[in-house]
Amino acid sequence: MADTTTAALDRLARAVTTAHPASRPLTGTDRAALAPLLTSPNDMRARLEEHLEGAPGRVRVSGTLDRRLLLLERPNGGWVAADLSGAEHASRHWPRWSEGHIRLDTPDSWLSHADLAETAVYRLTRPDVHLMALYHPEFFPLPRFPLGISDVARAARSTLMGTVTLSDMQLGVTLEDLLKQLSTQAPDIVGISATFGQHDLMLQLLDAAFALPAPPLVVAGGSLTARNERLLLERYPDLLVARGGGEATIEGVLAHWHGDIPRQEIPGIGYTGAARGGLTIGRRRTAKPVARDTASDILPELDLLPATFAHHGVAQLETSRGCTNTCSFCPRGHKGLWAGAAPGQLPWILDELGQVFDRHPGISRTLYLVDEEIIGAGDDAVSRVLDLARTLHEAGFAWESSCRIDQTVRVEQDEAWHVERARMWCTLVDLGLRRMLFGVESGVDSILTRFNKETTAEQNALAIRTLSALGVPTRYTYITFDPLMSLGELKATHAFQGRTDLLLRHEPGLGAREIVRGVRDEEWVAAHTTGRPLHTGISYMLVSMECLIGAAYTRQASAEGLTGQPEPLMGRVACRYWDWRIGVASGWAQRWVDRHFALDYTFKSLEKVLDGPPRHAVRQARVVLKDAAYEVLGDVIGAIEQYDLERPEQEAALSVHIEAALGARAGMLRDRMAVTAAEVGRHLSGEHAATLAREHGRWAAATSWELINAGESCA
Repeated sequence: MADTTTAALDRLARAVTTAHPASRPLTGTDRAALAPLLTSPNDMRARLEEHLEGAPGRVRVSGTLDRRLLLLERPNGGWVAADLSGAEHASRHWPRWSEGHIRLDTPDSWLSHADLAETAVYRLTRPDVHLMALYHPEFFPLPRFPLGISDVARAARSTLMGTVTLSDMQLGVTLEDLLKQLSTQAPDIVGISATFGQHDLMLQLLDAAFALPAPPLVVAGGSLTARNERLLLERYPDLLVARGGGEATIEGVLAHWHGDIPRQEIPGIGYTGAARGGLTIGRRRTAKPVARDTASDILPELDLLPATFAHHGVAQLETSRGCTNTCSFCPRGHKGLWAGAAPGQLPWILDELGQVFDRHPGISRTLYLVDEEIIGAGDDAVSRVLDLARTLHEAGFAWESSCRIDQTVRVEQDEAWHVERARMWCTLVDLGLRRMLFGVESGVDSILTRFNKETTAEQNALAIRTLSALGVPTRYTYITFDPLMSLGELKATHAFQGRTDLLLRHEPGLGAREIVRGVRDEEWVAAHTTGRPLHTGISYMLVSMECLIGAAYTRQASAEGLTGQPEPLMGRVACRYWDWRIGVASGWAQRWVDRHFALDYTFKSLEKVLDGPPRHAVRQARVVLKDAAYEVLGDVIGAIEQYDLERPEQEAALSVHIEAALGARAGMLRDRMAVTAAEVGRHLSGEHAATLAREHGRWAAATSWELINAGESCA
């Protein structure tokens, strides 16, 4: 048992003895049972009430994971307050509502007798908040730690108001279970987190919630919800829509539930009659600040991490929010705004994460940092990310994350800048960087301009060469089809994805300066290439641009008369292609992606939880899928060239042509994948082997070309 856990249990035992001297002391068995409950205040409270059964007095467990607050009512009156972190009570950011309602005898200690007004006892218990994360397990077989609702739970608990219950459909909870929570447990506040493809599930929950005789206060958040705000409020006039990250919003919602603030003072909220407005990421300024600065405190509660690991999922964390650019396809309100938490805030959460990892030794000790741009901007960008990596490394974690490609190459910077960045990347790898995702999105200048990527094809090429020669493990995202593209651009896209002069051999014996110069020398490049085409390094092939609601790209498409009705399932609008032939190709490419998505996602998920040879085998299996997808891209371009742009009446014939080509490719892939899956299976065991066998069998049996998220337009 980790030292911090042991110390917290020692304090808990002392608090119990102080409040109830006549009660049975906590035994080693009791402490062993309580240890994993430190991450779940609801379960801890239930366990303590069971231990103290028959003893008069109430139990309250509140506060965040790093400052869990235990309050025990004494039989003869009064309370005992214990900060299980060991920090003195006076150092806590006590919420404003507690003034005059909670009085501590010894605030300079972690343990104190206390007087609680009944108002305080009530607020520590109410409102009853249920946070629900949605999920389609048939599309995503293995889970991710639900960071969104876990962040929101921490914010809610920081107010010391109410209780928070978290439910995630990734972890065996069904839609029927969530509907039962609404009808039988009668929560005061329901928070629903929905992302793309989950609109159908959200509507069923919202219909049920608002049909109750006394509906709860319902807040819906997530990337999909913000896109569909107008549509949702038309259908559910009493709904609240969280437009941003959600932490400041939930704090305001709890204050509003208690009557402390009117609805219009809840930060980041959309509701019937509210102005749409924009969002910022900077320091929050409201009339009634609550417990903490939500701009920098973006860490989660860990209630659901043990269950995530039990379901062979992965741990996610976030160290910054926002992005440094304003890509045209991104509709998010924080475009061009970035804020990062100081690495010094991480050690305590890394310690807590490590204790959960210790109980699941079969899970790779890797953290997935879901930052959109982990390096950020400013003069301290390099030093900050190096400090962050050092903090993770010292805590014993490998890690993966994402950033922009211009963190490697910038045309306006001199050689010294590029050498510093090259050295930065080498140091990050030494400090546990296991993979970095870069949003390349295109290798065609005209497309990059349309996407407002503020990068060039040559810049992307130099960066890919640099990273591979430095030995940085990478993944690249690439948008193959977009509604405004021409056939010439599509052919140039195919050529860029097939380039064999970008993925170079790792050259550990060369210095950063030599590599920076070498990648700009075509003879040097020819001597150091691996010969592998770029598409083998692209995370997901054959991706089509989606015209998301609120995005600048969508406005470009609309100006060309290409957009249609909203499709709320995916937070987008229907969009035709300027070149009808590319539109047909994109539609069939998406069918190819969707037919193979669950298997590819299974490989990707297994790769995240494995190390060594098993991980390498799984990675190679994904390359088989990428190779087939690249061949499909060549097939559809060949088909397009046989049809005239000026004859759209040939659409059906082109569709039949492409379907036949994809059918042939699918047959060849089925044979290749049978051999590949058998090879990967020899490296796996237990549940991992069973998961792959199940998903491969399901994939091999598929014969149709169904779309996962086809959706219907909402008139």
